[in-house]
Amino acid sequence: MSTAKQKLGLIAGNGRFPFLVLDAARAQGMDVVVAAIKEETFPEIESHGATSVHWMSLGELSKLIETFKKEGVDRAVMAGQVKHKQIFSSIRPDWRLAKLLFALRTRNADALLGAVAKVLADEGIVLENSTSLLEPLLAKHGVLTRRAPDEQEEKNIRYGRDVARRLGEFDIGQTVVVAECACVAVEAMEGTDATIERAGRIMSSLESVASTLSRCLTVVKVAKPDQDMRFDVPVVGVKTIEVMHKGGATCLAIDSGKCLLLDGAAVIEAADAASISIVAH
Repeated sequence: MSTAKQKLGLIAGNGRFPFLVLDAARAQGMDVVVAAIKEETFPEIESHGATSVHWMSLGELSKLIETFKKEGVDRAVMAGQVKHKQIFSSIRPDWRLAKLLFALRTRNADALLGAVAKVLADEGIVLENSTSLLEPLLAKHGVLTRRAPDEQEEKNIRYGRDVARRLGEFDIGQTVVVAECACVAVEAMEGTDATIERAGRIMSSLESVASTLSRCLTVVKVAKPDQDMRFDVPVVGVKTIEVMHKGGATCLAIDSGKCLLLDGAAVIEAADAASISIVAH
């Protein structure tokens, strides 16, 4: 990505991801025009140094295009989660998004966001990799924490990665939660943290019942087989580690080079404090 002074459009979802992209782009001398999603973006984005911030609903694709064109933006990135279930809630799509949705054969993340990217490209706005400015935060290969996975966790990881890869082929979700090579929960529209919480509740429900199943959970989060780094990139933050600890998860397996450690070293520190092992393959 060029470091020349120029404008970059930032389509901001929720969480800290958009703030990191904004900081990195400004550090490289770019003017950043933010399209903030009313239903998702943290209001603090207003005071974070962007050249301009434009608020719009998730369904206002035409307004997004018009805003970027008016601001002279021809390059943009998507950063931050947009909950998949939002798309099917009370959001009212404008004519352009409604036409796009009607034409989709499937309404998973890749199909929808890929179609949005094509519409933007047709309007002269190129959507670029969301991680291109944040490569130092991509997980490095190997064991990232003080504790390596134990023998059972390694078995869980191998099984979980097989299951997660199959889910990824259909763009259903990125996360699988496993206990003793039994699949406890898989991610769909609810997101990673909610999937881990659900797995924890399932394990808690077994406490009063005789069971040979270990209560220790392993979380496996993978990129899709053909992961498009422009959107829906796997992300792990300190909150994920906190949710894992609360739910009884002791190990996290992620993909090296394709998963962002959103809070950098703080993720590893939180995992070490909770005796959680993190490994990137």
